[in-house]
Amino acid sequence: MTTGVRRRMDVEERRQQLIRVALELFSHRSPDDVSIDEIAAAAGISRPLVYHYFPGKQSLYEAALRRAADELAGRFREPPEGPLGARLLRVMGRFFDFVDDHGAGFSALMRGGPAVPAGGACSRNALSATNAMIDDVRQAAYEQILTHLGIDTPSPRLELVVRSWVSLAESTALIWLDGRRIPRGELELQLVHDFAALCAVSAAYDEEMADILIRVLVDEPADGPFGDLVGRLMTLTPSLPEVPAQRLR
Repeated sequence: MTTGVRRRMDVEERRQQLIRVALELFSHRSPDDVSIDEIAAAAGISRPLVYHYFPGKQSLYEAALRRAADELAGRFREPPEGPLGARLLRVMGRFFDFVDDHGAGFSALMRGGPAVPAGGACSRNALSATNAMIDDVRQAAYEQILTHLGIDTPSPRLELVVRSWVSLAESTALIWLDGRRIPRGELELQLVHDFAALCAVSAAYDEEMADILIRVLVDEPADGPFGDLVGRLMTLTPSLPEVPAQRLR
């Protein structure tokens, strides 16, 4: 019988291990409720050794947030192939996988991180760093959606539509985490429908947006997410009141 020997980690390996452990703990509980002792125990090292790699819990928390932000931004990457509706639905599936797995961490990231002591440059710098991470996630999502649309230089209206939709996905996920009262799959599909609706409303005001919407819909199958939205809206048509012609002028 042989006895296994634990391999000694180098500095970067240990740092990455601590970040993984901290992210897992922060994903399920408020960062304020997680102690350095718990992080050390989960990593299988002593409390002083944690401080050897990170000066304090705040710096470890920021490193975990950066890892979470990078992973979340990556959830919006999708090969630009096939109908847009199906692509966006896959993106939303991966996005909500992250939200589901890292609920507390996602909330902390999108709400600006945990409370830090008021006053002082440290507090201001920590908040600034967290806000920068949030902006990076939103910008990455925005750029990925433009890639899906095949557009390098968006018009002001298209930028408004895409950034509004990214914010809507974020706020929807935060609300959903508070009780998960709506089936997750329904919300994923609804957010894809929301994107189409935002584009359609903007297209009513802007010819360029109308061209983009038409180009997208031409490639959509009847049984895809956008086709599903049209079908749902058509079922409402018989119940809609007739609008007098003079009110449409």
